[in-house]
Amino acid sequence: MAGHVQDRWYKTETNADGKPVRVKSDRYGLGLRYRARYIGPDGTEQSKSFPDRQKSHAEKWLTRIKADMDAGHFIDPKAGQVTFRQYATKWLKGLTTDLGSQEAVDRRIRLHAVPYMGTRPMGSFKPEHVRTWLSALQSAVPNATYRRAIYDSVSSLFNAAVDDGVIRSNPCHAQSVKAPDPNPRLIKPWSEARVLAVRAGLPDRYRATVDAGGGCGLRQGEVFGLDTADIGFETGWLHVRQQIKRVRGVLVFAPPKRGKLRDTPLSPVTAEALRLHMHRFPPAQVKLPWKTPDGPLVARDLVFTSGVGHAIWRSYFDDYVWKPALASAGVIPARERGERYAAAPDDGMHALRHFYASVLLDGGESIKALSVYLGHSDPGFTLRIYTHLLPSSEERTRAAVSKVFRRINPEALSEAA
Repeated sequence: MAGHVQDRWYKTETNADGKPVRVKSDRYGLGLRYRARYIGPDGTEQSKSFPDRQKSHAEKWLTRIKADMDAGHFIDPKAGQVTFRQYATKWLKGLTTDLGSQEAVDRRIRLHAVPYMGTRPMGSFKPEHVRTWLSALQSAVPNATYRRAIYDSVSSLFNAAVDDGVIRSNPCHAQSVKAPDPNPRLIKPWSEARVLAVRAGLPDRYRATVDAGGGCGLRQGEVFGLDTADIGFETGWLHVRQQIKRVRGVLVFAPPKRGKLRDTPLSPVTAEALRLHMHRFPPAQVKLPWKTPDGPLVARDLVFTSGVGHAIWRSYFDDYVWKPALASAGVIPARERGERYAAAPDDGMHALRHFYASVLLDGGESIKALSVYLGHSDPGFTLRIYTHLLPSSEERTRAAVSKVFRRINPEALSEAA
């Protein structure tokens, strides 16, 4: 047995005959009677107290401790006493992903997990507690896709707690815990008419953002971060080298998503639209930190800037430039006086990127090439998003067979006619 069980209600003394005898201690009848003690792997003494008549429980507890030590599964019971809030604070500070991702995870944990589970000790979590939390989350967060993102962040926290020896297993991994299923989204690309209508509704200064997004497949931050040096008017290529993003309330230059630099074909029509824009609204040099708010300042000659030559804030653009254009095109309702525009989660500037993908697929471009131009991690990801947009092969099959058999069996052709 690891350690031993101390009876704190009795002590051993030597009587007049020199023999050891048990006598009542000063603590007799007070507090918890038995204290199970053992030496942990780190060399420190650990203990747990049990009430009167539970010596066998104390011995069984020590037996489990020894078995865990022998199997290499030992978890310090005191480590599990740290609360979810305390562990989350420590875990969030140790994240090594980019700052934008850290902010997103911090927001999910802080707003949607800590209020429900913050005071519970980490070692006390059971699957039932996760199921209860998910039930409450379903009412608080209607969007299933966002609920799944929150769940994934919490599960990652519990995974780290397992690695750190704080808990034995991740309660999110229990069979009875069902992760939220993201809302199935079938991309429905904008029509050419809608693209033109939204473009027409934008102020002159920002109309060419539609050409960059819909004509080159750029993300919004990549449009705002487009440098004149990245436009190959002579070569017919547009080089995606940076984006503008907000980190801790500060605009910064950063590499494209997942750091994937890429080149995308620049059509002559799109090139001319960008050239005309730059003639009417000359590019301005903008200096921003690189990657983090305290990063080194870098300068870029930006194609798109605000009216005073500053980098464009996404939130301002969405609310005061993009949504009015959506309303003018009939995509969302007109804004009532004193009210904000309606939400448009599927009709943000990212819709131009989907339009670009649909144009290329309709023109016969391969999934592999489209994946490269969009900067996706792999063609399989691109296929999963846009597979329903692939042109039907049925007519191509009919035409191909007819072309061959027209020569083989001309009589069948006349009958078909």
